[in-house]
Amino acid sequence: MSGAQETQALPFGPVQMLVLEFDRTSFDGQIMPELERLKDAGIIRLIDLLFVTKKDGEVETIAASDLTTEEAEDLGALIGALIGVGMGSDDIEESMAAGASLGADGHLLEESEAWYLADALPDGSSAAIALIEHRWAIPLRDKILEADGIVLADEWIHPADLLAIGAAAKGAATAGG
Repeated sequence: MSGAQETQALPFGPVQMLVLEFDRTSFDGQIMPELERLKDAGIIRLIDLLFVTKKDGEVETIAASDLTTEEAEDLGALIGALIGVGMGSDDIEESMAAGASLGADGHLLEESEAWYLADALPDGSSAAIALIEHRWAIPLRDKILEADGIVLADEWIHPADLLAIGAAAKGAATAGG
């Protein structure tokens, strides 16, 4: 299969799952406007967001998504098909149907995830799971596929990772010399 044919089968951009914890339950409204700015610029799309707060033993949840129910079902079907193929399933339609049911309510993150987060959260804190589609990467991915390129590695390098590398290098230099 050529890169151009594969491109047509990839209607969504790369998706990042971001899991966050906050040691508080009240916020000053800075995060959502930044997400809106990135969405308005076409940089990202919020596939799904599940936000959970736990205060005085009470759990509150907020869910948000930029996808229509149809788009959520389509993405769920695509995920189901890929998981089915990965599991060696011969029945792609069955895998797609199972995946589409994930998005039937317009969300890919299920309510059970809220309870999982709530159970893990200390009182007086909050957590979020966000599925973010990187829209900016779609044209680059398509050009790479058209050139028959493949991804060999895909990692995020965080500043803390670089600090750890520096500390390890310093430790090795100190021990060796």
